[in-house]
Amino acid sequence: MSYSIELELQKFPKTVVLKDGKKATLRPLQKTDEKDFHQLFLGIPEPERMFIKHRVTDIKVIRDWCQNIDYGRNLPLVALIGGKIVGDATLHQQLGGWKRHIGRVSVLVHPEFRGRGLARALIAEILELARGEGLEKVEAEFIGEQKAAVHMFAMLGFSQLLSLENYVKDMQAITHDYILMGLELKTDEEYAGVGG
Repeated sequence: MSYSIELELQKFPKTVVLKDGKKATLRPLQKTDEKDFHQLFLGIPEPERMFIKHRVTDIKVIRDWCQNIDYGRNLPLVALIGGKIVGDATLHQQLGGWKRHIGRVSVLVHPEFRGRGLARALIAEILELARGEGLEKVEAEFIGEQKAAVHMFAMLGFSQLLSLENYVKDMQAITHDYILMGLELKTDEEYAGVGG
């Protein structure tokens, strides 16, 4: 794990106040989160689960994630309300190759806790972590039906990079449109402008 990630992770746990006044605690996923993390995925409606790239209903998959956490490659940030994991945003990085300066962001919030600004809070933290890691860009992938998610990412400054009709297949081999969105990460120095 790089020094910069270690430094960034010292800022957690963090408390955020949601639109309804409830407080959520944000922190990195831990080995002991296996059961709660699995419960989050079980609470996601089946039609939505079809678009997750892994078999998240299988406890073995979640166990593997929790036991082999590598924050430098995949940094899952979980949100807890009342001690229960109700959301997750992950920063995925390629540590080498021609996309090493680009991170990928994914987010998931339990249906009961949507519409309260939780996904937005999680993504804002993930973007800060990406900046801290020195990434230059972040991407997010969607299927055409995820209109609310696409809209939220657009509100956060992401723009559509590409849209391909009937390009991806879900777990039941049904085709869907594929949307790739991206965001340039500006550093504080870039915001400040050059010179005095």
